[in-house]
Parts: sequence; C-alpha cells; structure tokens
Amino acid sequence: MKDSHSPERTLTTTNPATEEVIETYQMMSNDEMVAALEACHESFTDWRLKSHKERAEVLKAIGQKLRDRKEEFARLMTREMGKRLTDSHDEIDLCAAICDWTAENGPDVLADEERSLQDGRRGVITKAPIGVIYGIQPWNFPAYQAVRYAIANLMAGNGVVLKHAEICTGSGLMLRDIFEEAGLPKNLFTVMLIDHDQSDELIGHKLVRGVTMTGSAKSGSIIAAKAGEHLKKTVMELGSNDAYLVLEDADIDLAVKTCVAGRIYNNGQTCVNAKRFVVTDKVYDAFVHAYVKAMADVTLGEPTAEDTDLGPMARKDLRETLHDQVEKSVAKGARIAAGGKLPEGKGYYYPATVLTDVEPGQPAYDEELFGPVASVIRAKDDEDAMRIANDSRFGLGGGIFSRDEDRALELAKTRFDTGMVFINQFNLATPEMPFGGVKDSGYGREHGGFGMMEFINAKAVTLPG
Repeated sequence: MKDSHSPERTLTTTNPATEEVIETYQMMSNDEMVAALEACHESFTDWRLKSHKERAEVLKAIGQKLRDRKEEFARLMTREMGKRLTDSHDEIDLCAAICDWTAENGPDVLADEERSLQDGRRGVITKAPIGVIYGIQPWNFPAYQAVRYAIANLMAGNGVVLKHAEICTGSGLMLRDIFEEAGLPKNLFTVMLIDHDQSDELIGHKLVRGVTMTGSAKSGSIIAAKAGEHLKKTVMELGSNDAYLVLEDADIDLAVKTCVAGRIYNNGQTCVNAKRFVVTDKVYDAFVHAYVKAMADVTLGEPTAEDTDLGPMARKDLRETLHDQVEKSVAKGARIAAGGKLPEGKGYYYPATVLTDVEPGQPAYDEELFGPVASVIRAKDDEDAMRIANDSRFGLGGGIFSRDEDRALELAKTRFDTGMVFINQFNLATPEMPFGGVKDSGYGREHGGFGMMEFINAKAVTLPG
C-alpha cells in the first residue's frame, strides 16, 4: 500500500466539456477508512433507535435542502460529468421526490406486522435495521445513484457509506454536506475516498452488513463474489441494452420522438436508456426514415447552453470504447445511418448516431452501448420483435409502442423478460415503482418501498396467546 499522503494517492475530477481539471482530493489511508466506518457504525447505534416518524422528518428535510441548493448542485454535476444542465436540474428534483415519498410511506412499509399463529400464540414481525450498508456507485447520476440506496436505508434505520466514482467526488461530498445540513446525524452518511483494493477490504470488514452496487455486469460479478466470501447480502443494479419495440400498429410519430429522447437522455449514458430499437417490417421504413432524420438534427454542444440537446461523454476512455464498438459493428455488417464520426476539438463529445442492419454477433446487438448510439433491428412481425427483445443477456428495462395498450400490457406482463417495461413512453425511475432488473442486469429492487426491505432483519417475535 502506498503512503496515504503521497501524490499518487489522490482523486481528480475533470470537466469533460473542456478537459480542464476541476479539483484534486486526498485519498484516505487504511486507518482513516476504518475510522470513518467505525464512526458511521457509532452513529447508527443511535439512529436505529429513532422512531420511523423521527427518521421520516429528517428525510423530508433533506428533500427540502436539495431543492434549496438545487442550482449549485446541478452546476457541479454538469461540470463533473457533462450532463446537460437541464438534466441535472431534473436529477435533483427526482432525488427530492424520493426523499418526500420515502418519508411519507416509509413508516407504513416498515411497520410491525402481527400474526395469529395456528397454535394460538401471537406473532410479531418487526423490520429491524442491520447496520452499515456499503454502496459502490457510478458517475452517470452523481446525486441520484447515491440517494437511491441511501435514503431507503436511512429510513430503515441503517447507516450508509458511499464509494463514489472518482470523476464525481465533489458531488458525493456535497451530498454528504446537504444531508448533514438538513439534520442527519454526523457520520451516518459517510463518503469514502478510497481505491479498489481498499474497497475490497471494506466489504470484508465486520461492521459492513450489506453491499449495494450499480455498474457493469463484469464489475457486479466481482463485487458480488467478494461480498459472498464474507456472507454479505448484495443488491446489484447492472447494465443493459434495453429494447424498445415498435409494433405493427405503433404511432410512428410518437415512437420516433420518444426513441430519440430515450437514446440521448443524460448524453446516452444511462443503464435504462433505450438502446436497441426493434422495429417490425410493416413500419420499418417509415420509422427509420423519420428516426435517422431526427437523430441527425440533435444538437451537440456545451452542456449549460439552453439549445444543446447532447453534451459530452463523461470520460475520454468511455468515448473511445463506444467508438470502437461502432467500428466493430460496422466491420461485421452494420451501417451508419447518422453520426458515427469523432468530432475534433476539446471535450469528449460524440454525435447522436444510428446504426442499421444490426444483427447478432455485432457489439451493437450483443453489448451495451453506453453513449448516444442507437441500434435499429428489423423484425418480421410483432412475435419476432418480442423474440429479439428477449434475445439478450440483459434484462433491466424496455418499451413497447402500440395503439392497443391492453395488448401491450399483456405482452409486458407475460412475455417481456425485464424488470421494467414502459408502454408508449420512455422513463427512468419513479419513487413509487420498483427499480431493478433480471439476468445479467442484476438482482434486488430499489424504490417503491422495496429498497427499504432489502437490508432489514425481518425479526420474528412470538408471545403467548
């Protein structure tokens, strides 16, 4: 282990629109990391005894404090990872809504349950907190990714530690400050400035009682295995290549408009972005003609400018990976119908791109393209479209465009092998509905009350009748 105060032991944030360094942060030593964990656990020992109502009042205050500092926080997120400023505003609004919903509904979700036992005794099921929950979170939603698991676990009475992505270190620290300004006990939400080796040690520490991670399937597999070595429960929200089906009776204008927004939202860097567009033969030509034109009209530019549709990607290496996937897909038969060229100049920009003639064996079909590249796949009919949608190792979200909403609902319920389905719309997440996937997109659920139940002890207490 290198000396904790050496120059190499730092984290650096960089503006992806200008490539200029924003800030450098000193990383923790191992001793500092353990001390921070112990302080979080100590704070938890008091917090777990607070009533549901008392916890809810703090969460409600956090939501208000997020709104109070919305502009400042939004601009920091845009500087750190390049999302459009309007998308950053939306993110803070969603985080505040999560706080409000959790505060309002948490006490009911976590309330004790009483049951009459067959032998006449009385049973009580109490949902007790279990300790400190460790979250490993990515950069694409600097506030939301942390809020999503933290607020649910704080409501449940747990403590929370966060290892955020390096490029949004400032956002993680601002979130901690906002939580504490709103009245959350100090150290109950702790940001760990550590590397991957230290993270593995943290997972194994006896005071960490659960691990939640958002990221790639490859990283999730590694972290889940490490947690499994220590019998720690995990929740994994991993990548996907979500399919949006344009069925034979779809409203093409609605489908085109929605599929553009679904592909470029957050600069195309969202696990639940629309990525594969499976279009039935009957409407294929009409959809592709309109969709290619709409994507070609997307304005690439500075993320704070009001007329910008698409900002830069978050890191240079991410842009290089995306472009490599495009080139490899083209080499295997895909065709670039719009975009696909690296722009010159400063910033990690990549244009809105459409690939057609996408087939199995190409990265555009098989892999997740984490950036503004759309894969259009032709299906023979509605049945074939459903088959193609499920022909993926991922299963986070997806969409169906059809004028027959009852039929679309039935397909979503019985045929679509994903955790979420959006009918005639695109959406990311809402506080009221569960969020999570199946297959290589992970396991466990957040939002809708489900996140509060992931890391609790459903404790069975029996009494005489």
